[in-house]
Amino acid sequence: MRNTDFRIVAFIAALFFKFSCAEKEITDLTKESLIPIPVSVTATGSSFELNENSAIYISGDSEELIGIGEYLADILRPSTGYNLPVNSTSQAPSSGNIYINLEGDEVLLGNEGYDLTITEDLITLSADQPAGLFYAVQTLRQLLPAKVENNGKQEGPWKISTGNIIDYPNYTYRGSMLDVGRHFFGVEDVKRYIDLIAAFKMNVFHLGLTNDQGWRIEIKSWPKLAEIGGSTEVGGGEAGFYTQEDYKEIVQYAAERYITVVPEFDMPGHTNAALASYPELNCDGKARDLYTGIEVGFSTLCTDKEITYEFLDDVIGEIAAITPGPYFHIGGDESHVTPMEDYKPFIARAEEIVHKHGKSVIGWDEIAHAELDPGSIAQVWARAENGKMAVDQGCKLILSPANKTYLDMQYDSTTQLGLHWAAYVEIDSSYIWDPAKLYPGIGKENILGIEAPLWTETITNMEEIEYMVFPRLPGIAEIAWSPASLRDWETYKVRLGKFASRFDNMDINYYASKQIPWVTDSDSLKTSN
Repeated sequence: MRNTDFRIVAFIAALFFKFSCAEKEITDLTKESLIPIPVSVTATGSSFELNENSAIYISGDSEELIGIGEYLADILRPSTGYNLPVNSTSQAPSSGNIYINLEGDEVLLGNEGYDLTITEDLITLSADQPAGLFYAVQTLRQLLPAKVENNGKQEGPWKISTGNIIDYPNYTYRGSMLDVGRHFFGVEDVKRYIDLIAAFKMNVFHLGLTNDQGWRIEIKSWPKLAEIGGSTEVGGGEAGFYTQEDYKEIVQYAAERYITVVPEFDMPGHTNAALASYPELNCDGKARDLYTGIEVGFSTLCTDKEITYEFLDDVIGEIAAITPGPYFHIGGDESHVTPMEDYKPFIARAEEIVHKHGKSVIGWDEIAHAELDPGSIAQVWARAENGKMAVDQGCKLILSPANKTYLDMQYDSTTQLGLHWAAYVEIDSSYIWDPAKLYPGIGKENILGIEAPLWTETITNMEEIEYMVFPRLPGIAEIAWSPASLRDWETYKVRLGKFASRFDNMDINYYASKQIPWVTDSDSLKTSN
C-alpha cells in the first residue's frame, strides 16, 4: 500500500473512532442519586434508551404483575408521550423494552427485595415476590430524568445508566402516620399521601382516625360518633369523616401500592370526640362539649363501665372487618387522667378485644405498663424505658422518637408551621441516627421497624402536609430501608439535593433547607422559602 493510501485509511479510521465514541455515552450507575440508597450497585458504563416503540412485558399472565406493569406505565406515559403497552410473555422480550419477571433469588431478596438489571437492550426487574417488583419500579423511576414525574409531555431523551442493582430492606415495618383527627383530610389527599410515601419504599400507612378534636370514621352501630364527633376540628372549622366505603377505598388504594393500612382508635385518652357523642361513655353520664383546642391529656373513657367495652368491641369489630392488614392501633398515649390502676386492666381488655377480631395490637409506648401479649407491639415515641419494658415482655418495637421522626416538629425557629415541644428537627437531625443504637438495651433484633408520624395541630391542607413531610421523609425512609453501613450524612445531603427537580416535577411543596445543596436540572440553586 502506498503512503498516501495508508494515510487516507488511517484518517477514515480515526474519524470513525471519534464519531463512534461520541455516540456512545459513558455513564456510571453508581453515581446516580437514589433514595433509599440500595444495598448493591454495579455499573457497566453504557445506557438504555426508552423510545416510542418500547413496551412493558410481564412474565406470565398474573393479574397482580400486570397491575404493577400498568402502574409503571401510568408513571411513564404522561411525560414521555409513549404508548407503552403492557403485554404478557413467556420469554424475555426483544430489544428496547422493559421486562417484569417474578423469578428472583428467594434467599437473597426475601419478600421485598429486587434485582434490577439494565443493559443497552433491555431493562429487567426481577423479584421473588410482587412487592419486590413494586419497589424495583420506584428505583427505576428515580433512574430516569426528573421530568419523568411531570404530568405533561416532556422532551426526551429518556436514558438510563446500565448496570445492576440488588436491593432489600433493613427493617420489615417502614411507615408514616397521618393524623386526621385534629384536622380532617379527604380521600384524595390521603391517596396523595400514600403515593408520596410509596415512592420511597414505605410499606405502612398508619391512619390516626380518632382524637379529642374529631372522630373520622363511620361506625354503623354508633352513628353519632361521626355525626357529632366528626363535625369539628382544631380551630372550630367544618370537618368531616370517612364513610366505611371511603375507608375501603383508601385501604384498596394502599394495597395496590403494597402498603398496609394500620387504623388507630386512640384510647382511653384522646377520646373527647367520642365522649361528646355518647354521654354514657362518661363516668358521670354527661356528654362533654366538643373540643377544638390542642391541649392533651384531659379526656378518658370510663374504664369501670361495661358499656365502654361493648363500645370498644363494636368499634374495633367494624373497623377490623374492613381492614385486611394484621394490625390494630389502640393508642394508649397521654391518658393522664386515667389512674394507672385503671389504665393497666383497660389496656389488657382492649388487647383481648383486638385479638377477638383477628388483629395484633400496636400501641404507643405507655401500653408497656400493662401486661402485654408477646405478639403486641409498642411504638416508642417518648420513653425508652417503656420500650425496654415491652421488650422484657417479649414484644417487638416500632421506633418513632419524637425528636427525630415527628414530622410536625418545626425545622427551626423561623418556620411557621409545626410545634417544637420535642425539638426543632432539621434535615440532618432527622437523618443522623441509628435505630439499633439509639436506646441502651434495645437492639436491632427487638425492632420491627420505623415510623414517621405527622400530627396536624397546625396543618390544614395538602400543601402544608407536603412542606412538613418533605424533605425529612426520604431520609427516614432510608433509615428504615438501607443498611446503616451505607448511610452517611455528607453523601446523603448531596443525593437529596439532586431531588430538587424531581420534587418540583412531582409538584411537592417542600421545605428548601439551607443544609441541602439543592440543584435543579438547570443547575440553579433553590433558596429557602
